Amino acid sequence: MKQSVRERFNISRLAIRYAKITVMVWIAVAVAGFLAFMSLKYALFPDVPFPVVVVNASAPLETVLDTEAKLTNPLEASLSAINYFSLYSSTFPGQSAVSVAFSTGSNIDASTQAVKDAIKTASLPANASVEVTPFNLNESTVASYAIDSESKALEELAAIVRLEVVPQLKKVSGVLRVDLLGDAAFRQTSDDSASPTQNPPTLVRFNGRDSLAVRVVKRADANLLEVANGVEKVVEQLHRQNPDVKLSLAETQADYVREAIHVTVTDFILAVILSILVIFPFLRDLRATLIASLAIPLSLLGTCIVMAIAGFNLETLTLLALTLVIGIIVDDAIVDVENISRHIEAGEKPLKAAIKGTDEIGLTVTASTLAIAAVFLPIALMGGTLGQFFKPFGLTVAASVLISLLVARTLSPVLAVYWLKSSPKSRNNEISVRKMSLWTYYYRHLLEWSLRHRKAVIGLAIASFLVGIALIPLIPQGFVPQLDRGEFNIVYTSPLPKVPSRLKAGLAESEGNNNQSSLFGDIAQSPERFLLRRTRRVGRQLEEVVLADTDVKSAYTTIGVRGNPLQGKIYVELKGDRTATTSEIEDRMRQNLPKLPGVSVSIQDILFVETGDDTPLKIALVGDNLETLKQTAQQLKSRVAQLPGLVDVKVSSEGESTSIIEHLNGHRTVYLSANLGQGTALGNATNEVVAIARSLLPPDVTLDLEGDSARVGMVFGEFGMTLALALVCMIVVVYIPFGRWLEPLVIVLSLPLAIVGAMVALLITQSAFGMISLIGLIFLLGLLNKNAILLLDYINQLRQKGMNRHDAILETGTVRLRPIIMTTVSTLLGMLPIALGLGAGAELRQPMAVAIMGGLITSTLLSLIVVPVLYTLLEDKWMQWSGERAIFAKKVIN
Repeated sequence: MKQSVRERFNISRLAIRYAKITVMVWIAVAVAGFLAFMSLKYALFPDVPFPVVVVNASAPLETVLDTEAKLTNPLEASLSAINYFSLYSSTFPGQSAVSVAFSTGSNIDASTQAVKDAIKTASLPANASVEVTPFNLNESTVASYAIDSESKALEELAAIVRLEVVPQLKKVSGVLRVDLLGDAAFRQTSDDSASPTQNPPTLVRFNGRDSLAVRVVKRADANLLEVANGVEKVVEQLHRQNPDVKLSLAETQADYVREAIHVTVTDFILAVILSILVIFPFLRDLRATLIASLAIPLSLLGTCIVMAIAGFNLETLTLLALTLVIGIIVDDAIVDVENISRHIEAGEKPLKAAIKGTDEIGLTVTASTLAIAAVFLPIALMGGTLGQFFKPFGLTVAASVLISLLVARTLSPVLAVYWLKSSPKSRNNEISVRKMSLWTYYYRHLLEWSLRHRKAVIGLAIASFLVGIALIPLIPQGFVPQLDRGEFNIVYTSPLPKVPSRLKAGLAESEGNNNQSSLFGDIAQSPERFLLRRTRRVGRQLEEVVLADTDVKSAYTTIGVRGNPLQGKIYVELKGDRTATTSEIEDRMRQNLPKLPGVSVSIQDILFVETGDDTPLKIALVGDNLETLKQTAQQLKSRVAQLPGLVDVKVSSEGESTSIIEHLNGHRTVYLSANLGQGTALGNATNEVVAIARSLLPPDVTLDLEGDSARVGMVFGEFGMTLALALVCMIVVVYIPFGRWLEPLVIVLSLPLAIVGAMVALLITQSAFGMISLIGLIFLLGLLNKNAILLLDYINQLRQKGMNRHDAILETGTVRLRPIIMTTVSTLLGMLPIALGLGAGAELRQPMAVAIMGGLITSTLLSLIVVPVLYTLLEDKWMQWSGERAIFAKKVIN
């Protein structure tokens, strides 16, 4: 009955019968896949919307406390009626800014309308004005160009930029807006129809000189590289039209994206080559190698069709998914072709060998591949930000392995029938090699010893699992790795000036005399310009140190960040031929930058994903008493600043606590934030800070994690649920072909064998145990069940033919060792380029490959012994329990 089921559901028989149609279908898939591949766009990360709606309100209120009570609190109370993710607010005298962050993937238009409807119910002062602005974090800056001229003054240059540069840049497909920066010194109050989008006043410097700049912002749905390419063409054209106007690229993400994509594609090509090269030494047949190798391009082209339909990009994670599955997608074809070759080597004709071989292996290959797809389906369906982020990864893996299954079950047997030939010399040689090879001989004897010493083998398995668990605390815990991007930001805040009494008198006098040209009049008429110039002087002092560093290529300074005239940002681009890493140069900058009175300086990495948080570690102290909050925050800061792994520790609103109150989800809060020192893992640092905070917190103050600090905990929580769901899906899929729970139980109990190898690999490479390596562990689930299914299914087949269990296990070990070693080695070599960690973005890709390779090595070696031993132990226990149950039932009946 079992054999007939295998024959009935063996689609290879149908493919062989209609061989021409099979070949034509796959040619069509290849052509369609190529066209789909050409339509895919390159990007750094998936397009995941992070919708935020900002409510700005103002009213003639004197104090910050009065504004909080009459403006901020009513707005927050009205917004509590909608389903938001987080609510942040900052209250200034007479002004309130409330940011409503919605769940990842929410529709920005619907979210904006919900906010507008909610605030209509707010009880605000009669003369209050309210403005609602949607903000999509995917509307990111593509590039900023510094603009200067040797022959033209900045004011004259600004007119040229408004009339000629900005309009042409706006025409680039995908551009949302073009901002002119640096014109604060001479901005006119009257509207200018030719002007770019009006922004808060700013000043700009590039490489130590006052300058203008244009900032090109893309639409949320536009591709960064496509927009950047279009902008670059326009800039080249502008250079030819206006030789006196120099546009220098000051800041862009496009260069890093291009480099990271190039490296990932290179790793992908190397993975394909290495996976193919490893097949021939095992099969020792060029035709068999070619048949197995064809599975790679066909599976990938078929996957491109799915990606195009789903709207995915060729970005870091989908390219990483394709690279990692190279070894898996060739596995099915290897197993099929190897089994057919084995029958041909035994003297059978290719047609008979193909039918018989696919009958034997078809159910095994199908079950193992479906189990892999089942493991990755929960990743694609995972909720929250991580789910949105990894959906393309999970679906790409699932699609590629399913398509590889179809290739192996249809095209590979057809080609085997027509391409593989039986050669007596080759057959005798291969049989001899297989029977006499030392590794097969030693493995068979080791397996026989293991079956006689089952307790020792299980003890070894348990010990390896415990060692793996014990290593986890020694591995750095993080969210995502720090990237050596060759760029970083220096964010600084200058102190609010103290206005002497005589100056206050002068300001009052100037308010009644619009023609007064004294210093007092200038400050009264434009306090923002006055503050911007003070902040620019601070920036100059910092720039001198930055530009003096031999590893620095350029420095682009913006004064008036986010409309705050006291805040400046220096974007530092490093040279490509530098000898130090980005982290090392950041640490050097921290030591060399001058310590200016009242100036707060923070050196920050370019964020993994722009979500609005400035620093990786951010902790909110929440309470109602402002004095208690401030005192607790200062105590926490003094303790945290002593931790060796944290730098740039600061408390929000420090130095101006009387003029600003911040809220988190409707409650007063003070934030403590910090950057990570070189080699510091975010998870470990967060745990240390939280432990210190809990020891200091008074009863009326609570603790909340924000930013990446909160995401570390979310990662482990969401992945724990995903892992459990993946296991359930895999167990169900494995149960179907076997028809009993014994084999799924054996497979599940053998999965922990991967832990020790994965943890040792992460420990040796000092890769963080975080989001990327956790995906690698889930990836391992799919890989490991494949080997176990190969062993267990063939054991059952031999036993059904009349062979006793012991001999069936030994014969299975001899027959299945070659395909297991082949698939393992091909997978390992396919991941080797990623594990080497070379090129841009390598820090992101490496932990996943390292965890998979380490876990795959130990699990393969151990499972070759442990799986058969577990099989016999559990079956014996099952038979014993079944027998006892039968005896008990008989007694009850009698």
